[in-house]
Amino acid sequence: METMERKFEGTVVNGFLMLFLNLGLTVLSIYGVIYGIVLLDNNVESFGLTLLLGSLALLVTTIVLWCGFLMLEPNEARVLTWFGKYAGTFTETGYYWVNPFYGKKKLSLRARNLDAEPIKVNDKVGNPVMIGLVLVWKLKDTYKALFEIDSQTMAPASQQEIGGASLKGIMQALENFVKVQSDAALRQVAGQYAYDDTDEKSNKELTLRDGGDEINQQLEQKLDERLALAGIEVVEARINYLAYAPEIAAVMLRRQQASAIITAREKIVEGAVSMVKMALDKLSSENIVELDDDKKAAMVSNLLVVLCGDDSAQPVVNTGTLNH
Repeated sequence: METMERKFEGTVVNGFLMLFLNLGLTVLSIYGVIYGIVLLDNNVESFGLTLLLGSLALLVTTIVLWCGFLMLEPNEARVLTWFGKYAGTFTETGYYWVNPFYGKKKLSLRARNLDAEPIKVNDKVGNPVMIGLVLVWKLKDTYKALFEIDSQTMAPASQQEIGGASLKGIMQALENFVKVQSDAALRQVAGQYAYDDTDEKSNKELTLRDGGDEINQQLEQKLDERLALAGIEVVEARINYLAYAPEIAAVMLRRQQASAIITAREKIVEGAVSMVKMALDKLSSENIVELDDDKKAAMVSNLLVVLCGDDSAQPVVNTGTLNH
């Protein structure tokens, strides 16, 4: 997306140099005012009046010059406007002086964190689920942040300062924008997938529970598309909470328990059959005992009962022959 942001190319002077110069001019103007008043008292009206008026003009000028100082810390920016017209973004760290008639709006370029409260969303199959995300974001385009969305008038009334909204107010307005768009993106992504597989035999379809990185990548993409309007870059977005809604949680838990029991039984039966086969093959290959089909069937039945039963088997010792 095309950006209108550009670097400020106006006159910028070292702040400490202008500080000492302005201090000197301020002291000089005050001295001129006092000396001009003294001359007027001594009836030197012509020179005294000229000196007084000139010193007053210089004093007013120095007061205006004091408004041109700005100081930037790392990962901060000042957006400069010339009577409403965008003049550029200044990002140099340090203490500087610029034309005091430029409007200066301060923005933070540091990373910010949003831990969104879980919201209720219907998944692909219509089941209500609770889902939340954690988002790390930062400003990338200061022009869009200030002029593409109404972040200045959205700032809380308590955070207003002379000449516009304060840094805290603007950033709070941007946080509200991020929160609303994050909820919308989360609902969009969650609605495309089921919470879990409804058919245990088909594991090809991606689900919210096992999607992992792929779901998070799609969430980041949707957030990037929505937040690009405000010049915001998504550093990381991750689903950090996922659960069925309370009204169906108990039912879904019973379904999961039943599924787990079925899966466990399948494993037990599979293992029991292999053990029975191994036992029959061993008896046959080592000629331990001759078993006809009826005896093999009885042995298979007994072994499956022992191996697949929930309770421990009670052995019965046969002291007679195989036929009794």
